[in-house]
Amino acid sequence: MNELTIHLAPHSGTPLYEQIYRYIKENIRTGRISCGEKLPSTRALCSHLEVSRSTVEMAYEQLLSEGYIEAVPYRGYFVAEVEELWHLEPAPARDEKKREEKKPSFRYRFDFTPNGVDLNSFPYNIWRKLSREVLLDDRTELFRLGEPQGEYEFRRAICSYLYQARGVNCSPRQVVVGAGSDYLLMLLCSLLGRDHVIAVENPTYMQAYRLFRSQSYRVCPIRMDRRGMDTRLLEESGADIAYVTPSHQYPTGIVMPIRRRMELLAWAEAKRGRYIVEDDYDSEFRYKGKPIPALQGYDARGKVIYLGTFSKSIAPAIRLSYMVLPEVLCVEYERKLGFINSTVSKVDQLIMCRFLEEGYYERHLNKTRSLYRGRHDQLIAGLKPLADTCRISGENAGVHLLLHFDDGRTERELIEKAAARGIRVYGMSDYIVGEPGREAVILLGYANMPEERIKEACDILCGIWKRDV
Repeated sequence: MNELTIHLAPHSGTPLYEQIYRYIKENIRTGRISCGEKLPSTRALCSHLEVSRSTVEMAYEQLLSEGYIEAVPYRGYFVAEVEELWHLEPAPARDEKKREEKKPSFRYRFDFTPNGVDLNSFPYNIWRKLSREVLLDDRTELFRLGEPQGEYEFRRAICSYLYQARGVNCSPRQVVVGAGSDYLLMLLCSLLGRDHVIAVENPTYMQAYRLFRSQSYRVCPIRMDRRGMDTRLLEESGADIAYVTPSHQYPTGIVMPIRRRMELLAWAEAKRGRYIVEDDYDSEFRYKGKPIPALQGYDARGKVIYLGTFSKSIAPAIRLSYMVLPEVLCVEYERKLGFINSTVSKVDQLIMCRFLEEGYYERHLNKTRSLYRGRHDQLIAGLKPLADTCRISGENAGVHLLLHFDDGRTERELIEKAAARGIRVYGMSDYIVGEPGREAVILLGYANMPEERIKEACDILCGIWKRDV
């Protein structure tokens, strides 16, 4: 065989070598190219198809590795005996139809998700450089199981960062590294035991609420006032663990003032066995005034369990979170859970360790803050025509704000109007345990939307939401 008639599609999105590989593979499996038949040489085929020789070589190498062809020295490539090769059959057409039906039929032009992260600002070159440096060390130890709570040098770097940035006082012994906050909360549940009642803010971070419920806890939603979780209602609830997000409450955006933080600490210190779980959600982003230090920094009695993550400030796929335990719980953790290995690879920990220690994280945060501030300001400016229609809150920190409508319209009505114009927005009722209030509240996130698109989307929203005069 001197040539193969392959119709390549350079702009299809499928690499050319893969198109060649699939064509030959399918023809071998169906018998169109028979066993023992000689294939064109790589030089001849690349000339015939007008592609690079390396493209053909990659296709042949893949066929070789899967056993569809054989290379005979000084003679070329021949089709192998493939009758006994195992392969997956394509799924039936009806399954394909079912999968198609599950796909959303509508694609939004704009998505104001409050959970967005700007992935275009991810420091790819720096991360790639640090990855090479870590792997070039060529240490056998790098691929052995690491320390159960996380690599010591990484935990030490976390302690240094938290002290400087958030006023958290801790030692590496108190730090537990895990793949995401969900995993760390489940570890915490195993550490504390199930004989507790957990209070959560209402509205609340639903992921934490569902997780506590799944772990068989009795969970008490506590109504919030303008300062955060109402400590009077907390006392009346009978809860002995309070899960709070004081630096930037999700989803209301409330920044808990010092006085309320002291009230929470007083509640925890009033009885033995009470703890506060402080989730320092997106505390890095603040646009007015100086950041208030973490609640943990004021804790003198070992009552605060601190949770933090790098996922929100860098990228969601970087599952690097950490938990800081009070000294009193460290011994108990080592006794009950010290056998559990860290769920974050040693390589990833060491990359992030260098990212912290060499100042890249601080520079990345400064760049991201500036980027988000521009989008924040553009969103505020774009919503000005709605000043007599709704009230804005939660705009001083985080990466989303809230619009409060008290003109009788429902969240569903507002959301559907926006959806009809290709804009996805989110309602507060999705975060409320129990019956939502009468006021319609819309969440608008701006982290993953460029300023020009924010302006375009705001123009549309102002047109459809503005109260008729």
